[in-house]
Amino acid sequence: MTNKDFFVALEDLEKEKGIPQNVFIEALSNALVSACKKQYAGAIGQVDIRLNPEKGTIEFFIVKNVVDEVNDIETEISVEEAQKIKKSYKVGDQVFEKFVPKDFSRIAAQTAKQVILQKIHETERDAALNEFSNKEGELLVGIIRKIDARNVYVELGKGQVEGLMLPSDQVASEKYNVNDKIKVFVKRVKSGYRGAQVLVSRSAPGLVRKLFEEEVPEIKQGTVIIKEISREAGARTKMAIYSEDERVDAIGACVGNKGARVNAVVEELRGEKIDIIPWSENPLEFIAKALSPAKVISVTQLEGEKTAMAVVPDDKLSLAIGKDGQNARLAVRLTGWKIDVKSRSAAEKLGFGTAETEE
Repeated sequence: MTNKDFFVALEDLEKEKGIPQNVFIEALSNALVSACKKQYAGAIGQVDIRLNPEKGTIEFFIVKNVVDEVNDIETEISVEEAQKIKKSYKVGDQVFEKFVPKDFSRIAAQTAKQVILQKIHETERDAALNEFSNKEGELLVGIIRKIDARNVYVELGKGQVEGLMLPSDQVASEKYNVNDKIKVFVKRVKSGYRGAQVLVSRSAPGLVRKLFEEEVPEIKQGTVIIKEISREAGARTKMAIYSEDERVDAIGACVGNKGARVNAVVEELRGEKIDIIPWSENPLEFIAKALSPAKVISVTQLEGEKTAMAVVPDDKLSLAIGKDGQNARLAVRLTGWKIDVKSRSAAEKLGFGTAETEE
């Protein structure tokens, strides 16, 4: 390749990769220095390489320090010898002697290529990290490119960034296939050995939050606020909401006309059940609503920090607790209170009134 061809190739790389040409030139200079040293195996000392894109030239120089007494002929030159080249040279100066490498072997060229590719990779990684650094907590659409025994790898953006979905971020009831398009929640962006890596999730409560933001304009506008979300991915989610405007029905906004909005979220979550619950600043009222779909007769605060008893009709106890305790468990996470769910008859035996929710 002629020097001119080389600089034209750099221009093409700049257009293709979007990386400034000077980045490639710096990488190439370092690469050629490394290749020269390897090629000459210690026969030369310090090497300086100058590339001029405008002239299309690549020049090689051996650099020697000017000294009174030479101890290393590869790196040093006497004042007398230096002044034969230029009279103004003095001790401490550096002399640059131009040379033309001979038999610049394929091994040296390959070394240069590897260093350049590494620099390109690093630059692309940094650019990708900058692009995605503000994407944490966002919803992105990607394409599944690889699945191994445990992890799912998702291509994001322009293909320069890999999204990693760990087993803990996958939903057991979902099936993932290569080339599937998938919506994921961005948990964290980090720099890894293979480049910029984005940890993504399908199981995080944040996924539900972002899906509702997409479907419900009132949430995106800030009129309806999602206060809390508790989720057991693939099975059930409880979401507490509140309207900043009394004229806006928070529940109705999230459900949508004929259930269109909530159904769109359920479809994306592949059938996961969603309980939309009105948030209340009264914790006991909030607990009663959080145990939906069961009707709660009363909630009483017990001794101890954030502990309450919820009383339900005898025939609704199993509904309030849920299969394997799921409904009650999600209510606990949603409210932040420890909740003891009792049937009416059991509560009466313990001497608790069941007239109304009370503190």
